[in-house]
Amino acid sequence: MRNLWLVAKHEYLKIVRQKSFLIGTLGIPVLIIVVMGVGILVALGQRGSLPLGYVDHTGILSESVTPPAPDKGKPPVAIRAFVDEAAAQAALEARTIQAYYVVPADYVESGRVQLFFLDKRPGETVQEDFAAFLRANLLAGQPADVQRRMLEGSSVTFRSMDGSRELESENVIGFIVPFIAAFFFVFAVMNAGSYMLQAVTDEKENRTIEVLATSIRPEELIGGKAVGLMSVGLTQLGIWVLTGVLALLVAAPFVPEVQGLRVPWSFLVVVVLFFVPAYALIAGLMTAVGGMVTDLRQGQQITGILNLFFTLPFFFVALIMAKPNSPLLTVLTLFPTTSFVTITMRWAMTTVPLWQLGVSWVLLVTSAVVSVWLAARIFRLGMLRYGQNLNVKTIIASLRGNGLRAEP
Repeated sequence: MRNLWLVAKHEYLKIVRQKSFLIGTLGIPVLIIVVMGVGILVALGQRGSLPLGYVDHTGILSESVTPPAPDKGKPPVAIRAFVDEAAAQAALEARTIQAYYVVPADYVESGRVQLFFLDKRPGETVQEDFAAFLRANLLAGQPADVQRRMLEGSSVTFRSMDGSRELESENVIGFIVPFIAAFFFVFAVMNAGSYMLQAVTDEKENRTIEVLATSIRPEELIGGKAVGLMSVGLTQLGIWVLTGVLALLVAAPFVPEVQGLRVPWSFLVVVVLFFVPAYALIAGLMTAVGGMVTDLRQGQQITGILNLFFTLPFFFVALIMAKPNSPLLTVLTLFPTTSFVTITMRWAMTTVPLWQLGVSWVLLVTSAVVSVWLAARIFRLGMLRYGQNLNVKTIIASLRGNGLRAEP
């Protein structure tokens, strides 16, 4: 067991010190910070500092009627009335207003208005402010509680029949997070899987594996590499999650959707339960490939095909959104290589039945254990037949017979 942890420590430190790992790991947080910063700047500049004008041909709008402040306390843009289009146009050309609306006499029947601006169309936030101003004027004769309810709108809560899942219609982040988790999983696992393949093939090519084989068992060697690379993946995910949480905390005062975000604990539990065996499965597969081939190039050709089995659910995103409980997605949920990604993406759209989660997890854990067990034996067989490519027939024959009894 001590040898296993020594190998794990060696693999972990060897990878995290590489420039490619640092660039790949820190590149995503930098991208998140840049995107979040641009989003905040855009949000701050949406309303602008100039008032918004309007010309009312209906006779029902009043400049004194103001809707509740949107975005949780942020003041709406100032709105000024003009007697006619000429006056509003003059103010626009003098740049004392950023734009103006013309509300025609048949607005109540048609619901149509016109927006005039010079260089830049007002942002969505400004247009929402004027729409709220119109609604407030149309509701001016209604009781105060009716006005408030109509202006604030309704919030729909989606709840499963058994009460295990609940989703707020305004919680856009809760819908996006599972898809982001699926993407990060594929990125981290495929990245670490390539590290595993490279680690095995490099040691075979430079013959250091023969030295290791004299002092450590194949199971300890493969297990140590798997644990080390799993720690690499967890380090990457930890840095990304921490960066995402900090970005959300910074963005919360500027992005209303973030302010009501709640931690999806049940989803996080599912992610943890499925991540480890899924990672072990890819580690075992990559090690087996590394033991079968004689150089890295041959291994990369095979792993390119293997990667498709893990990324396959992304080809069915449209089906996941339209029919998340379809038979095909149930099959992908139960299949070991596609279970993690399929479950995370279905989680955003529906309630995944408990029996599917249980069966999928058992199949995934079983597949992971078998893949690591086979990888150790294929790796040992590859050492015994150094310089020779192993085919499926040779591997099966060796596993059935006594071909692995001889010590290298």
